[in-house]
Amino acid sequence: MMKSYFFLSAWLTTLRAFLIGVLCVCGRAEAQIDHSSPMAAAKISNTCQGVGLECANAATPFFALDGKLLLAWTANGVVSVGQSSDLGKTWIATVKIVEHGKSLDTGSDARPQIVADKQDNIFLAYAFFKDSHWNAQINTARSTDGGKSFTVPVSLVQDSSSQRFPSVLIRPDDSIFISWIDKRLVVSAKQGGSKRLGGSIAYSFSSDSGKTFKAEQFANESSCECCRIGSGLDPQNQPVIVYRAIFPGGIRDQASQVIATKGAEPIRRVADDDWKTDACPHHGPSIAVSGSGKLHVAWYTQGNKRSGVFYANSSNQGLSYSAPVRIGAEGANVSRPYLLALGQQVWLVWKEFDGTHALVYMKQSTDDGKTWSTPQMISKTNGYSDHPLLINQGDTVFLSWLTRVDGYQLIQLGQKQ
Repeated sequence: MMKSYFFLSAWLTTLRAFLIGVLCVCGRAEAQIDHSSPMAAAKISNTCQGVGLECANAATPFFALDGKLLLAWTANGVVSVGQSSDLGKTWIATVKIVEHGKSLDTGSDARPQIVADKQDNIFLAYAFFKDSHWNAQINTARSTDGGKSFTVPVSLVQDSSSQRFPSVLIRPDDSIFISWIDKRLVVSAKQGGSKRLGGSIAYSFSSDSGKTFKAEQFANESSCECCRIGSGLDPQNQPVIVYRAIFPGGIRDQASQVIATKGAEPIRRVADDDWKTDACPHHGPSIAVSGSGKLHVAWYTQGNKRSGVFYANSSNQGLSYSAPVRIGAEGANVSRPYLLALGQQVWLVWKEFDGTHALVYMKQSTDDGKTWSTPQMISKTNGYSDHPLLINQGDTVFLSWLTRVDGYQLIQLGQKQ
């Protein structure tokens, strides 16, 4: 009986990402239940009550300079970090960072963020809900001893509104870039007697391993409030972000921006999907920047002009994008695309659900996105699974995929040629 319930719960979790009618209506607390509430988290973990990786709902990897694999995960309200020196086969120095219980943000697009610099300082970011109205706080924690211990988590910003979905990059000079969805402008508008949809895209930099951050700035004052931000570095080591923006008329389509030294550059629309909705799919985009500076973007939409998961690229920093190309077969249950680029090579993975199993597919391009290989199935599982992620260790590319039944998987996909 329990096994059947677990399967049904996992199937419903996957299906919800495609049924906009049961997704949250942004700004309405009661509609957040499908993806962000303690009830949703309880369904995921109902057969696994521990706080170890075997019970995790989300896991984010990072390769340190010395080759060890760092993994941050959330399980039953606890944030933990583990290390592996054998590509995830065994784990050492696992540290329990903090316990938030049911208030930890475990929505389907929420995950802890982890990076490490050349001095083996480790930076961690995650979010938790401060109240029953889905107002969240982003906390950060640091390790200065290679992950043996961490500081007590502290709030990223002093603003008392809601901040959610941190996205973290570390640059070659060891400075940290973090972006997130911020609700302070929505709160300010409400206090002034007016209504403002969604949230805003905010960002900041740190030059001391995350101990302090510069004053936060806005890249876009109008964005969807509950979809993760995709981020990458261009050849000049400038952050480039992609996210679901709110355009005039309540259209929620993808946008990209370069965050230059002088500040955020103009907002560039990735595609005119014409998705007019007050719904929030908890299904953010992914971006990778190749050695030529080409932006590669993959995203999900239910627009009037196209519906499904798509890919496009830009050779002019987002000023214009190629025509969107569907990912996966039309009619297939496709979700969670993720991109990685090394030189002129680009890898793309995504998840499909065939009614019984979650399957991860991959295709790659060796000519900067001009042509692509035939998709191939890399791994599959039944029951609950996290998003498929891509990570590289030098010139070697891996799939990182957390599954409940088959455990954590780190699968080598190929190497830069």
